[in-house]
Amino acid sequence: MLERRPLLLRLAALPLLACGSAKAATASFSAFLDGVAAEARRSGVSEIILRQALSGVQPNDKVLELDRRQPEFTLTWEGYRDGRLSVQRIDRGRQLFQEHQALLDAIWQRFQVSPRIIMAVWGLETNYGGFTGNFNVIEALATLAWDGRRSEFFRKELLAALRILEARDVTPERMRGSYAGAMGNPQFMPTSFERLAVDFDGDGHRDIWGSHADALASIANYLARSGWREDERWGREVMLPAGFDPGLSGRANRKPLQEWLRLGVRAVDGTELAPFDMDASILLPGGAGGQAFMVYQNFNVIRRYNPSDYYALVIGMLSDRLA
Repeated sequence: MLERRPLLLRLAALPLLACGSAKAATASFSAFLDGVAAEARRSGVSEIILRQALSGVQPNDKVLELDRRQPEFTLTWEGYRDGRLSVQRIDRGRQLFQEHQALLDAIWQRFQVSPRIIMAVWGLETNYGGFTGNFNVIEALATLAWDGRRSEFFRKELLAALRILEARDVTPERMRGSYAGAMGNPQFMPTSFERLAVDFDGDGHRDIWGSHADALASIANYLARSGWREDERWGREVMLPAGFDPGLSGRANRKPLQEWLRLGVRAVDGTELAPFDMDASILLPGGAGGQAFMVYQNFNVIRRYNPSDYYALVIGMLSDRLA
C-alpha cells in the first residue's frame, strides 16, 4: 500500500502552491478529476468503475518527486552493462527459461519471436516479475496528468487505464505499477496494453500482473508488431580493424554487411562473419577503443520497447547468455 501523508503536507510539496493555497490546489485537482470522469464516461467507462478507480485519489508527491528527479550522473556503458548482466540475473533467467519452456514454445509458434529475447525483456524490465512497481496506477497517472509537465500524454494514459478497468482485465486494487504508470511484468503503459496485451491463457482477461502466459505473450506480441524478424540476429559483438574510423559508427550509418566485411570487421573471436544479405550498423557504446557491436534491424525493434542503445544492447547480450 502507498505510504500516505496528511493531504495538507503532501499538497505543500506541490509547486502549484507557490501561487495559491492548499485549498485551491485541492479544488484544482478535484476539478481535473471531474473533467477526466466526464471524458471517460463519453468513451464508455461506467459510473461504478469511475467510483472505484477515482474515489480517494489525491496528488501523490512521491510521484512528482520521482518524475522531476534528475540523475546526478550518467552511467558509463560499462557501469550500465555490468549492473544488469549480473550472474544472479543470468542464472535466474536460465532457470525460468527451463521452467517455462513449453509455454515459450507455444508463444513462439504463435508470434515467431525468439523465447530468449522474451525472457531477456522480462528479466531486465522487472527482474522476472520480482519488482513490478507498487504505485496505484490511477493515482500516479492522475497526479502526472494534473501536474502539467506532460499533461496531455499522461491524460491519455489515464483514460486508457480507466478503459482497461472497464474491460475487467484487472481490478483497481491490482492495477499497480511504476510511478509513471508502467504496469505489470512487461511494464506496459496503458495505451500499449490496450493495443498489445494478449489473453494467452484464454481466461478472458489480459492479466500481465499475475499470468505468466499473458505477460510473456504480450511481450512477444509487442516485438512482433514492432517488426521482429525471427530469421535474423539482433546483433553481435565484433572486432574492428586497426585504424577504424569512429565516425563510421552510429545507428544512422547503415551499410550492407558485406561492406563492413570489406572494411575488415570480424567476429569478436577474429573469425570472418558470414556475408548475409542484410544491412548493419556499428555501435561503440563506450567510445573508441571499447566494445564494438554490429547491430541489425532487430536491434531497432528492441529499441521500440525502450529507445536506449544501452538497453537494447543489454537485452541482446542477456538473451545470448540465457540461450
